[in-house]
Amino acid sequence: MKEKVVLIGAGSAMFTGALVTDIVNRGWDCELALVDIDPEALQVAEGLTRKVIQSKGSSITVRASTDRREVLPDATVVVTTIAVGGRRAWEKDIFIPRKYGIYQPVGDSVMPGGTSRCLRVIPPMVEIAEDVLELAPDALFFNYANPMTAICRAVRKETGADIIGLCSGVHGVGLELAGELQVDPSDFRYTAVGLNHLTWFLEARVNAQDVMPRLLELAEKHLAELDDGAGGRKEPGGFCWQLLQIFGAYPAVGDTHVIEFFPTLFPDGLYCGRKIGLEWDPIEETIAWGDRIYEDMRRKAFSDGAVDDDSFAGGEGEHERVVDIVESVRRDLGSVFSANMPNTGQAPNLPPEAVVEAPVVATAAGIKPLAQRPLPSGIVGTIASRLAWVETVVEAALEGSRQKFIQALVIDGWVRSLDQAVALADELLSAHAQYLPRFASGRTG
Repeated sequence: MKEKVVLIGAGSAMFTGALVTDIVNRGWDCELALVDIDPEALQVAEGLTRKVIQSKGSSITVRASTDRREVLPDATVVVTTIAVGGRRAWEKDIFIPRKYGIYQPVGDSVMPGGTSRCLRVIPPMVEIAEDVLELAPDALFFNYANPMTAICRAVRKETGADIIGLCSGVHGVGLELAGELQVDPSDFRYTAVGLNHLTWFLEARVNAQDVMPRLLELAEKHLAELDDGAGGRKEPGGFCWQLLQIFGAYPAVGDTHVIEFFPTLFPDGLYCGRKIGLEWDPIEETIAWGDRIYEDMRRKAFSDGAVDDDSFAGGEGEHERVVDIVESVRRDLGSVFSANMPNTGQAPNLPPEAVVEAPVVATAAGIKPLAQRPLPSGIVGTIASRLAWVETVVEAALEGSRQKFIQALVIDGWVRSLDQAVALADELLSAHAQYLPRFASGRTG
């Protein structure tokens, strides 16, 4: 079948370019519709997309619109990658909590930054899902926006739309662990289950042999390299390896994301004596890097010259494997991927409504989760409180509830007092008021 792909949030130009590159490289003859509410960002995405298509001699047709309803009819694939408020709103999510002594290395999934982002992103994602159900009910519907778990839970709870959450994290960590083991990635098999950005590699095999003992040996080696010789750590690093030693499973997707789920272990925001997200892995550099990349893409989009093959997507493709998944469904390949879906047996000892990141199989019958064994009790313990946070922040976003926003900040665990939670909530609500009409409407109980 000829695909009609609608990308909502196309102003995220890096993702757009990478996805376009993957589609072109696969030789798809499809229609691609780009949607963004920011006209300039949409022009950047469209300009670069057309240049890449032209440079590759592709037959893909492109359409751009600020109104998704114009292009959604007859869509076969819908992909969302929205970030309400963009990097400027992200900065507020980071800098305002810092005033209260809360230091965040990412702040887009959990912590106060992720909690705040939920309020901005969940309502428009629900509206998008309602339009997909009305105008493209048979489309494969994928989300890449963060906070992933809360978005997918909110959309399914409020609309029933069959949204599939995709992230590069598990796949990327699988490649990293294969590299650590010095094996071909195609020979590395694993089972990873958990929450997005805290997904645990429970099993690892190479040629049918259990390699978890080898990973534990690597953990000991890496941690020894960080030892300062006095029972301490020379510098930040190795947290995920340490968790492997303690829990018997390796968490994706690296220290920067994973430490955000363990507030009690980083008092005063210190990681080996350094402020996380400030002195260690400074988030300002990440945001500034995004600004520079966007400016470079804007310059290329509006220039007269052609683009080289890899200037748009870094030559690497988008890695989240949405193209692979679509092909597996269309060709009934039965390939297995990591995806965020409601728990129907992926984690038997977690609530059935919980959105979990776990293996799924993609066939002509659709995308179906694969049942797994119950999670170890320690792993469940790292996840259970987060599921309560998800439910609370979803309700806060959908109801426009200040009270539940405060509750979510408390459950998240990074605030130091109830008074601090109240003050932080009010300052974040004020800073993002233009993106929070549900709170402005008076439903703030």
